[in-house]
Amino acid sequence: MEIDEFLRNFILRAKSKALATYGPNGINVVPVSSIKVVDNEIWLINYFMDKTLQNIKENPEVSLVCWLDMIGFQIKGEIEYLENGDKFEKAVNWIKETLPERVVHGLLILKPKEIFDVSPSKDTRDTYKP
Repeated sequence: MEIDEFLRNFILRAKSKALATYGPNGINVVPVSSIKVVDNEIWLINYFMDKTLQNIKENPEVSLVCWLDMIGFQIKGEIEYLENGDKFEKAVNWIKETLPERVVHGLLILKPKEIFDVSPSKDTRDTYKP
């Protein structure tokens, strides 16, 4: 699924972001901070995930919500989890440049399948002006 320029900018500038997962111990929701859009993938960084990572290994289907005040988007998709390889190394280098004190334990790559406007009036694209 394509992530257009508008959505990419919104994801990166949204003040609040949360990732929801579901696994053997139920639902888990965590705030996310380091986020990057690469082509049509959303990269999230694992600094200290525990239940989230357990859930993803059991069930890669997730929901990411990004919002600002009363507007935003829910992005449902599947996660690919990496602890090595080219994309992982690119993520490590990105974090070294932006947050050098952080240690990257893994890269979560969200591949969107569905995108929903979560604003009450469903008009985020009309009301958000970067």
